[in-house]
Amino acid sequence: MNPSSTDTRDTERRRQHALDRYHAVDTLPGTAYDDLVGLAAAICGTPIAVVSLIDRDRQWFKARIGLDDHETTRDTAVCDHAIRQPDELLEISDLSEDQRFADFPIVTGDVKARFYAGMPLVAGTGEALGTVCVVDTHPRRLSNQQKASLRALARITVALLDAHRVHHETRAVVALQGHGEASVAPGEPWCVVIVEAQGMAEEARRLGERMLERTLQELASIFDACVRHDLGDHVSRVTDSAEFVVLLKGAGMEARIDALRAAAHAARQRHGMELLVGTAIASAVDEALLHVYLRAEEDLSLRKDALADRREAA
Repeated sequence: MNPSSTDTRDTERRRQHALDRYHAVDTLPGTAYDDLVGLAAAICGTPIAVVSLIDRDRQWFKARIGLDDHETTRDTAVCDHAIRQPDELLEISDLSEDQRFADFPIVTGDVKARFYAGMPLVAGTGEALGTVCVVDTHPRRLSNQQKASLRALARITVALLDAHRVHHETRAVVALQGHGEASVAPGEPWCVVIVEAQGMAEEARRLGERMLERTLQELASIFDACVRHDLGDHVSRVTDSAEFVVLLKGAGMEARIDALRAAAHAARQRHGMELLVGTAIASAVDEALLHVYLRAEEDLSLRKDALADRREAA
């Protein structure tokens, strides 16, 4: 692999891991995001508007108006091209006249899209997570005011995503603390384990929200049976998410981590739900819970990378 392709791969991995930290992909619909796409369509006078997040191998719609599908493959997503210039609004007057997009399903299929404009959603650390975009069935251009408004809506969307990320991290730390401050004896090793069910929004469509909730409650009991409460271990679910956080303490943690991995694998066989496990061992007894949790999240992102690679190879 030449240096330029290595740099591109590393940049994409950083971008993807940044998106993972937002815990926004595959979440249930949100009114604020629905309002944003409604505003984008009204301001730009288009029948279609989307908040799009670019995942490893797909484009997933956090909110949409005028489209039936909730995701597309990444290689047929105009928004995947938009995020390559994070600071610029991408406007295509006529997609059918652009060789990059003329054969895309959104152009040749039922939608028959012609016009596209998308503004990247850029995290504070510089990674482009996706776009706010608008689409029309007729060639056209946005006015300067419409472009400015689309840029503003992108900034608002990032602010919503930032708030969601911080809120999720706060809830995760509270869940790790259990019923009080997590206490660790001097010199006692401890670690954080994250077990995350993949594709929560898709599972809600497949099972129904009530059945999904029942399944997640059942999983909590299964994971709870893998830990040692007598040593101070505990399992908690992060509120309103498909993520379980586990605090393990004392010697023999690897055996309990293996038990959690085995339980996650068995649950996949039973429920048809993909569950991934990320771990991080505290580097010091007094290391902050949030820091260890974020390192477990990074390990979880690597597991997602590996899963995506296996699926691509298959």
